[in-house]
Amino acid sequence: MKYIIFKFFLVISILYHSEAYSKIFDNKNFNHRYLSNYFSALISYDNYNNKEALKYFNSSKQLLNNHEKFLKEYVFSLVEDGQVSKAIRQIKYAKNKKYSNFFEAKLLIAIDSIQKKNYVNASNKISSMESFQDNGSYEYIIYDTLDSYNRLFLGDAVNKQNEKFGKLSLITNAFQNCYLNNNKADTYFENLINVPQGEYSRYLFFYLADVVEKKNYIKAKNIISEVDPLSSSLIVAQAKKWVDQSSYENFNKFFSCKSENDILAEFFFLIANLYSSQDDFSKSNFYLNLSNYLNPKFYFNLSLLAENYFFNNNYDLAKKALNKFNMQNQIYGWYKIKRIGQIIEEEKNKDASLKYIEKQFNKIDIPSTKIIFDMATIYKNNKNYNKSIQLYNKVLSQINKDSDSFADTLYRRGGCYERMGDYKMSDIDLLNSLKINSDDPYVLNYLAYSWLERNYKIDEAMDMLKKAYKQKKNDPYIIDSIGWGYYLIGDYDKAENYLIQAVQLMPDDPIVNDHYGDILWKLDRKLQAKYFWENVLKLDSTEEEMKKNILEKLIKGPDKI
Repeated sequence: MKYIIFKFFLVISILYHSEAYSKIFDNKNFNHRYLSNYFSALISYDNYNNKEALKYFNSSKQLLNNHEKFLKEYVFSLVEDGQVSKAIRQIKYAKNKKYSNFFEAKLLIAIDSIQKKNYVNASNKISSMESFQDNGSYEYIIYDTLDSYNRLFLGDAVNKQNEKFGKLSLITNAFQNCYLNNNKADTYFENLINVPQGEYSRYLFFYLADVVEKKNYIKAKNIISEVDPLSSSLIVAQAKKWVDQSSYENFNKFFSCKSENDILAEFFFLIANLYSSQDDFSKSNFYLNLSNYLNPKFYFNLSLLAENYFFNNNYDLAKKALNKFNMQNQIYGWYKIKRIGQIIEEEKNKDASLKYIEKQFNKIDIPSTKIIFDMATIYKNNKNYNKSIQLYNKVLSQINKDSDSFADTLYRRGGCYERMGDYKMSDIDLLNSLKINSDDPYVLNYLAYSWLERNYKIDEAMDMLKKAYKQKKNDPYIIDSIGWGYYLIGDYDKAENYLIQAVQLMPDDPIVNDHYGDILWKLDRKLQAKYFWENVLKLDSTEEEMKKNILEKLIKGPDKI
């Protein structure tokens, strides 16, 4: 609220002390209603109510040629509403050209020239963006990369970026070579997909789209055979579904790297993603809508728009973006179901959410392995372990028995058995998971902690925890487990060294606070112990059974219960 009030006074200050205001006032053309509507537009926009903002912007357009801040804010609002063409017209026909002297205005005019295939004119417009390159790193990336693409469209050779923007340069080089139908594109795409750090698997989709466009279907099947059916991104999972069904025609319905608009749309989606990761949702939504304007066929990108709205608690707009998805493209249809389920949980409760997701899942005729896996995990998170196990069984019957996915599914099913108290089946699953991936720190931790809780194979459990800790020294759950292990074998000083770290990393975790209280009690620091137990009672995530246990500890101490 303080920010909005400050912005209001800033607007007033600019208007009342500007030459434009004086001129308006002297000509008796000024209407205080315009200012009021403008302020209302700013409030609405800041509250992610762009429809309302646009209504107020449109009713205060008289300020357009008299107030330098108005045009930029109006343009942003138009673009977010999907009215990119109108935003471009407003910039072109602004009477006072200095008011259109901002980065996004220059960008939109350049894009307009590229769309009209007037690349020479676009080059001039892009040059005018150079003066903004120091305003922020992303502006420089946009300016430089757009210049590279425009040179390409003009007929120049590939303008290799030599990784000046890290992995972003690899992406640009891949698309440039793909645009020219150059075989080097394969190498760039493969390097991107296999990059050791960062999530670039998305570009497998575009690589496949190019392979399919060349009708090399055998190569497409070979590429997709290496894809993890459970952990792949939405777009890759959708691509796998198409290749598995031999629905190759779907790829080029959405994207072709031979299209100038399509590759620019992907570039701006990437920029939108970068802004979203910095919580700059206004800029992110701007570039998302610009991306959608350039390639409206590729509506999968609207998933990020839905995410932006969801994380800002604007559930109505999130649902509006999600409504673009249906079960025609199963993976994205399922994504829509899960996200709406999350909205229902926020607006109502977990039971209503589960009921909705379960109902939609049962309507799917032949769900993919990934969807079955997701539903199993949803049941597990809702403590419906029997149904979860049934679905994990289906997943295990559909995937490679030597794969990491198989090991992960065994781990999750084993967790279900453990929660049900079936320790025999749990141990079998967890040990079999370790046979496939013996160094998995999370499986090691889960199995070891389960043994510690049962006072079973303590020494072996501690060895597993030490092994897990070597790999994940900053993981609070592993730190808690190894600390608790030392507690159980009576080494309270070592136990405290670990548990104090766990508390610092997870101050709101009830189990960690409970464990630390137990250790402090053994160290004869009973007042401190009670402080941490009392803290457990205050935490929202503490379950009722645990609260009863803590209340008994406070009365009797941990040794008497």
